[in-house]
Amino acid sequence: MSTQELLQKTALITGGGSGIGAAVAHRLAGLGASVIICGRKLDRLRETAEKIRGSGGQCEALACDVADWNSVAALAARIQQTFGRLDILVNNAGAGGPSGPLHSLPIDAWETILNTNLRGVFYTIRALAPMMIAGGGGHIINISSLAGKNAVPHRAAYSASKWGLNGLSYTAAEELREHNIRVSVICPGSTHTDFSPHTGRSAEKMLQPEDVAHVAAMLVTQAPQSFASEILLRPTQKP
Repeated sequence: MSTQELLQKTALITGGGSGIGAAVAHRLAGLGASVIICGRKLDRLRETAEKIRGSGGQCEALACDVADWNSVAALAARIQQTFGRLDILVNNAGAGGPSGPLHSLPIDAWETILNTNLRGVFYTIRALAPMMIAGGGGHIINISSLAGKNAVPHRAAYSASKWGLNGLSYTAAEELREHNIRVSVICPGSTHTDFSPHTGRSAEKMLQPEDVAHVAAMLVTQAPQSFASEILLRPTQKP
């Protein structure tokens, strides 16, 4: 897909108010896509949308809790009514939760992490993939983590959610490729955002949200005869 073709596309980024989600929204809007950002904190979403519009992009902010099926279904209906189609879905919304051994993890923390990071992606694909199929195809990008490829002590719930997300992504890619929908997963390493403090690591050496946004833009503009199913993104220097 060329940059010119992207001018006609509609993109949804979950968790788009800050960090990686906001960076992806800025990047896709800069390429000419009509961008929708959603999340639970509408004030922050509106601030990000205003910045994107101030830079000449198109962006609308909508409230949605991806862990709530009714909220996701309402978002899908709103997109169908307002835009009539969806071409790009970036599942970025995530929960990190507390750090500590699995045997002492609070039950509600497990529920929050798994419901947001894994169940939420199922919900968005369940609600929005039919719209993409009807539109003739599209792109789904799931933001995972290197924690979904490697053991991370004291982050078992987070790692489990990302391992699960990777498996979901690979399988969805096989199911949806016949509908001209390319499903990719990006697994970044330590990224400098408010999402996780990464105590003891150098912010300057860590990945930046814009690094992940660059990869997302690459995925949605690559030639139609191929797709990258998984990208592992690491900082050049260990932070």
